[in-house]
Amino acid sequence: MIGRTLLIAALMAGTAFAGAARAESAAAKQDAAAAGNAPSELSVEYWAERSKEARFDPGMCMYGYPLAKMGWHDAARRIFERCAEHDNVYAMAWAAWTEENGYDQPSDPIKAAEWDKRLADTGSSLGQFNYGLDLLRGHGVDQDRALGKDYIDKAAAGGDKTAKELAQHDYDPESVTPTADLAHYRKPQF
Repeated sequence: MIGRTLLIAALMAGTAFAGAARAESAAAKQDAAAAGNAPSELSVEYWAERSKEARFDPGMCMYGYPLAKMGWHDAARRIFERCAEHDNVYAMAWAAWTEENGYDQPSDPIKAAEWDKRLADTGSSLGQFNYGLDLLRGHGVDQDRALGKDYIDKAAAGGDKTAKELAQHDYDPESVTPTADLAHYRKPQF
C-alpha cells in the first residue's frame, strides 16, 4: 500500500512539474517575443517573415509547401516566387500550381503558363508536360496543338509516363486529367 501511495505521489509530482515547465516555457516565449527575438529559424513563422525581406535565402525554399498546406498562401506564394526567380526548378512548379489554383488571390492561368514555360525551358519533363497541356487546351496561352504535342513528346522522351500515355491517346487531355478537364478547362457551351 505504501508503494502504491508513493507511486501516485510521484506521478502527481511529475505531472505538476511538467505543467510548471510548460508554463515556464510559454512565459519564456512571451518574454522572447516582447524582447523582439525572432522565432526559431526552423519554424514556418520564421520563414514566412523572412520571405518579406529583400535578401534571398535559399533555406526558405523548403518551407513554401508546408506553408501552402497550412493555408498560409500569401507567404507560400512569396517563397515559391522568390525561389523560382533564383532558378529553383521545384519552386517553379509550385509557383505555377499556386497561380493556377489562386488560393489567396484569383487564379491566373497566364502566370501559371508562364511558370510552366519557364520550367519547361530548363529541360524539366514536368514543365514540358504541363506547358504542353497548356498549349493543347489553350489555357493561359493561345491554343497551339502542334507546339503542345512537341512539348508533350519532349516530356515523354524525358521519361514522363503521363506524357507517354497522353501521346498514346492522340494528345487528348481528358485521357490523363478527366476530372480536371470536366470541372476546370472546358469552355462554356452557352
